[in-house]
Amino acid sequence: MLSRNKRNEPTSSSRHAETSLISQGTIIRGDVRFTGTLHVEGRVEGSVLGEGANAVFTLSEHGQVQGEVRVPHAMINGQVTGDIYASVRLELAAQARVTGDVRYSSLEMAAGAQVNGRIAHQGDDHVQRELPAPEVRTDPVTA
Repeated sequence: MLSRNKRNEPTSSSRHAETSLISQGTIIRGDVRFTGTLHVEGRVEGSVLGEGANAVFTLSEHGQVQGEVRVPHAMINGQVTGDIYASVRLELAAQARVTGDVRYSSLEMAAGAQVNGRIAHQGDDHVQRELPAPEVRTDPVTA
């Protein structure tokens, strides 16, 4: 048991190779672009943009973002002042405080989470629908 084969287990450096952390007490002024996973415990004053279909953004209960969040996957438990666009999944935990509009494809919202703005689904079926144009009659109307 103590000498089990570790060849198939990922090393800690490879397991966390694509995870970035903005720790508590750190302030970033400007846009943040990332791939992999971004975990914010500090403050971002600018947009947070996840690149790639598997990008995951997590915001701890002490974390803050003042700007737009545009990511495929988001788990929010802190404060966001700006719009959130989650193209795949959005999780709002109990301490989440969002001041701005939220667009999502899949949403999980815990009791206690707050959104002060509009919440709208943006799935494949959100295509703008229009009424057909009225038919134009060519024959004269007689009274």
